[in-house]
Amino acid sequence: MSSDADTPGTAGLPAPRIQLTPQEWRTKLTPDEYRVLREAGTERAFTGEYTDTETEGVYSCRACGTELFRSTEKFHSHCGWPSFFDPAKSDAVLLKEDNSLGMRRVEVLCATCHSHLGHVFEGEGYPTPTDKRYCINSISLRLHPSGSTAD
Repeated sequence: MSSDADTPGTAGLPAPRIQLTPQEWRTKLTPDEYRVLREAGTERAFTGEYTDTETEGVYSCRACGTELFRSTEKFHSHCGWPSFFDPAKSDAVLLKEDNSLGMRRVEVLCATCHSHLGHVFEGEGYPTPTDKRYCINSISLRLHPSGSTAD
């Protein structure tokens, strides 16, 4: 098993409950999933399978299956990625300062496995209860439609 110290930029965060080596993650994920989830990549805008999805259900982490978001908190932000105004549970995600790309952002990680999900933005004026936009890569998620069972 890898240690939290092996994951770049996770100092100060609680250790992930699921810890796999990079090779174990590569076996479990496709190359594109690995690039986004484990290397903090980003899928191209308007290309993800859940960008405009209105299916009712639960969105879980594609890497570990943890419930992250619900369709009742999803909204159309027209930014090119699925947007949510709140996680399903307050402890489902971790927030981490991200100063990459010459800008200050807040990265969203799965609390269970520390996989990269996307970023959260505040104060953009969307008419949501939290005034937050969790901008999440579709490839980081798996939708379980209402009435279905999780994998």
